Amino acid sequence: MNTFNITTDRFQRQSDLIPAERLSQVTATVIGVGAIGRQVALQLAAIGTPQIQLIDFDNVVATNITTQGYWTQDLGQSKVEATANAIHRLDDSIQVMTHCDRYRKTIPIGDVVFCCVDSISARAAIWRSVSSKCEFWTDGRMLGEIIRVLAVSSTNDFRRYPETLFPQAEAQTGSCSSRSTIYAASIAAGIMIHQLTRWLRDIPVDFDTTLNLLAGETCVK
Repeated sequence: MNTFNITTDRFQRQSDLIPAERLSQVTATVIGVGAIGRQVALQLAAIGTPQIQLIDFDNVVATNITTQGYWTQDLGQSKVEATANAIHRLDDSIQVMTHCDRYRKTIPIGDVVFCCVDSISARAAIWRSVSSKCEFWTDGRMLGEIIRVLAVSSTNDFRRYPETLFPQAEAQTGSCSSRSTIYAASIAAGIMIHQLTRWLRDIPVDFDTTLNLLAGETCVK
């Protein structure tokens, strides 16, 4: 099978769900390439996002293999470089831009932003910087088997989102990486990518989705 046929067949089954022409115009920024962000980046690559920007200051350590989906050969590498390498194994035509640093307002961002950091204060600071620059924003939060995904693509939602940025002292104890599993991170990432595809199809996004996997409860607002 030649390269053309491989590329054509790859996207055939998603063609009714993900509009290729609109996706081809997207630059996606993933801020935080930990448990959720790593899975978001790989799913973005798998669906054919042509330009992906990765921002994270951290390096891969042993615990990231079980909870974040990194490989043993990634140990010691920066998370952005390890994830960029994984993206290129999926599709070497994707343009990957890496920033091995914390997000800074001087870093240009894409029109689509995935916020995958592990503190409310960091989310709030990033939101203040990028909310006027992006067209679609989604924020993934996870603690153990409780997942919350917020998605913003309309004027009303841009106004509502700051209400979810409660003071850090009121957040649940522990970061999203202190009690996490790869399956919960993958589910969170999948919901975030689904909200992106809704936006690409001009379907209203779900502003606030919460899943309690252990209790079997789902709430969508």
